[in-house]
Amino acid sequence: MQSGGTRRAVGPRLRVVLILLLAGFVLLALNSLYLAGVTLTEQWTGASVQGLFYQYMFLFHLAVGLALVAPIAVFLFVHARAVWHRQNRAAVRMGQALMVAVIVLILSGLLLIRFDAFAINDATLRRIAYWSHVLTPIASIWLFVLHRLAGPPLRWRGGVRIAAFGAAAVVAAIGIDFMRDNAAEPAAVLADFSPALVQTAGGGHIDAQLLMKDRYCQDCHADVHERWAGSVHSTSSFNNPVYRFSVINTRNAVTARDGHAGAARFCAGCHDPVPLLSGRFDEPGFDLESGPEASASITCTACHAITAVNSPRGNADYTIEAPVHYPFAFSDNASLRWINAQLIKAKPAFHKKTFLKPVHQTTEFCGTCHKVHLPPELNDYKWLRGQNHYDAFLLSGVSGHGVTSFYYPKRAQPNCNGCHMAPMPSTDFGAKAYPGVDALAVRDHLFPGANTGIAHLLGQPDSVIEAHRAMLEGSVRVDLVGLRRDGQVDGDLIAPLRPQVPALEPGSEYLLELVLRTLTLGHMLTQGTSDSNELWVEIEVLHEGRTIARSGGLDPRDGAVDPWSHFVNSYVLDRDGHRIALRNVEDAFVALYDHQIPPGAADALHYRLRVPDDIEGTLTVRASLHYRKFDTTLLAAVEGDAFDGNDLPIVTLGQDEVVFPVGANASPLQTAAPETPEWLRLNDYGIGALRKPERRQLRQAEALFTRVENLGESMGALNLARVYLEEGRLDDAAAALGRAERHDQPPVPWSLAWFSGRLLFEQGRFPAAIEAFEALYETRFAEARERGFDFSRDYRLTNQIGLTWGELALQQPDPEDRERALGEARRWFETSLARDPENAQAHYQLARIARALGDTDASEFHASEHRRYRVDDNARDRAVANARRRDPAADHAANAVVIYDLHRDGADRYEAVRADSVLKTAAR
Repeated sequence: MQSGGTRRAVGPRLRVVLILLLAGFVLLALNSLYLAGVTLTEQWTGASVQGLFYQYMFLFHLAVGLALVAPIAVFLFVHARAVWHRQNRAAVRMGQALMVAVIVLILSGLLLIRFDAFAINDATLRRIAYWSHVLTPIASIWLFVLHRLAGPPLRWRGGVRIAAFGAAAVVAAIGIDFMRDNAAEPAAVLADFSPALVQTAGGGHIDAQLLMKDRYCQDCHADVHERWAGSVHSTSSFNNPVYRFSVINTRNAVTARDGHAGAARFCAGCHDPVPLLSGRFDEPGFDLESGPEASASITCTACHAITAVNSPRGNADYTIEAPVHYPFAFSDNASLRWINAQLIKAKPAFHKKTFLKPVHQTTEFCGTCHKVHLPPELNDYKWLRGQNHYDAFLLSGVSGHGVTSFYYPKRAQPNCNGCHMAPMPSTDFGAKAYPGVDALAVRDHLFPGANTGIAHLLGQPDSVIEAHRAMLEGSVRVDLVGLRRDGQVDGDLIAPLRPQVPALEPGSEYLLELVLRTLTLGHMLTQGTSDSNELWVEIEVLHEGRTIARSGGLDPRDGAVDPWSHFVNSYVLDRDGHRIALRNVEDAFVALYDHQIPPGAADALHYRLRVPDDIEGTLTVRASLHYRKFDTTLLAAVEGDAFDGNDLPIVTLGQDEVVFPVGANASPLQTAAPETPEWLRLNDYGIGALRKPERRQLRQAEALFTRVENLGESMGALNLARVYLEEGRLDDAAAALGRAERHDQPPVPWSLAWFSGRLLFEQGRFPAAIEAFEALYETRFAEARERGFDFSRDYRLTNQIGLTWGELALQQPDPEDRERALGEARRWFETSLARDPENAQAHYQLARIARALGDTDASEFHASEHRRYRVDDNARDRAVANARRRDPAADHAANAVVIYDLHRDGADRYEAVRADSVLKTAAR
């Protein structure tokens, strides 16, 4: 006690506490300066500086901060009680303000820590807490100085020396971190992952255990892990019975051919990253059945440790590195693992930077595995294109990049995640706010698409299959749009069917005209393994409830689809013309036909109906589009002796039904009008005719688009221009484009720009064509930009600009002008190759341009690349001829114009399809 009974402000024992607190505060200040310096260095340089030392420094910050909470509370209570009523009110007020700042500092720090029983995930609250924790130390130092200036004098010299020494140490530590984390990696023993294009950051293998830490992820991301566990990504490897069957056969085939299974690494880059990256895939004793690596599939780390996409070529062309984890991540000690978890929760930025990078939000990231080419190492032939979700999406109207689309959405879909990883409400540690979602949410890691087959084969919960079914809802419109008399493609057209339905004449033949239109898809229907996906049309014709004609029924013995049905697939052959029916990708050679439908497009199908002579009453025609993941041939091979028929779920994607009056004296019926406008139904029908191969139905397309224009829709005139450009009718194309542009409601301006540019090119007006095309490339359309479109990524456009500059060069009499035009053409084709390195047209043109410019090396390079990527038309002839002789049904389906006969002999032995799920049909 001081004289006069005044209590000491800081007694001997409290002074010890104060010294400890000041020492702790100095250490934390230097520690905070280091942490902040690292953060600022990363922001300024873009380089990674946070390493293991940084994590230990943050752990120190966390531990010391928590350790100081109790002593600070004691000191504040005792000191405040002693000085609260002192006469030096300036010192008291500064002390009170300092106490408030310290309390805010402590509370904000505690709020930033995510304890097991209490955690704040709201981004706004965390941001407030973070900045409070950053700014209050500065306020505390200032208030401490003011507090002391009102009392005994400060010893400045010692504090300045400590600060200077500490700052120098912090700068040195940051510099060491920067140089260490950005220094070149020591040379490693290079691993061979070819023909997969995957690379590791160090060039060597990655320990399998580092890639198989899904349980570690599950601790904090339980909702995400649960959804991933039901996904096809989690069963991509030898735990997938269909893939296991296929890849074992491929391994055996290439081993017999080459003496080793190296070519099968083509599959492993995407399906088996753990055994491939660890080197186990190449080991002779690799356990394909029960080894943990064989069933690891696409783990959390296998995706999230990818650091870069190296090119848009696909085939696993990504770079991956072993991730740096927080201290004690894989410790066997429960307490240390708890500390690790608290570190992640308190300081998730490093964890997020390690496992969630901007590349993960791009279409190119998904394209690394959802774009495929078959390399010569695999097929012992040449480069061939395989499945390709990436380019189908990129060149579509859905992405906002495609310039040739028939339809465009109100907003572009920027990447694959918008459809296949929709936000789902979650209390997960990583949950955050998403537009349109009321609660905090995470991205759905079930990746719903259409694969109902694997979930069924593995006995997964119905909810998994239902998620895929829900994804397919409203994806296709099935429309019985019209009839043609005399059963001929060029017969008189009665369309659209409904609201008026014509009466059918007994003894007459008709063509039923069916249109399939893709609606919600951002890629082809069907995409992926289009050779084994089973998507087919069923037509039933019933008279008074009795079936009198059918196409697309099922064999009652094994569930196989009638082979004379229309399949929305690709029919792929080997060199001898046998169908690739068992996923034997190493034998894939050429497609006999490809019936896939692009996004926002349509196909028109023809079915011959003969009305019996003695029939009256009504005929009901029902059309359905069914989907089943694997066809019966493949499933029977996979299941072997256990096969007892194809029981995979059948989903009906869309249906339509028309009831016709029939009889000698029958009158037309008047029914409700479909919700889909007449002009749109006819337009889709015209699109289906326009898309037929070999230009075999351009006349029908012209007639349909003329009707669309006559109904007052400018899209009719625009699509007529498409037809006329295909036929070389340039004057008619110019007139159609003029009508479209002068219409009260003209088509979207970018479509007008593309087809106007095409017309100008064909007319030889190359400078004007270049202006039109470059306006497209720069997306000089306010409406397009508002909708998120960017046409500069369409390599068909950049190829067209290059072609136009090349033609302009031929018109230049002055050598310098010609060389300048060729240089522009070269630049545009090189732009195309940046988007699509395998673009045969760009390589061909660059070889010609380089030769004209005297650049022999470049000319030879691009000529070689053109030979590599071009289609080998001569080699396909024998395979196609053999396939046509061997399979009459496939031969029929491969014709340019196909008429499916509803009364084919033998069709009556097939039964009606009983779908497991009939989805809501889009408004017809």
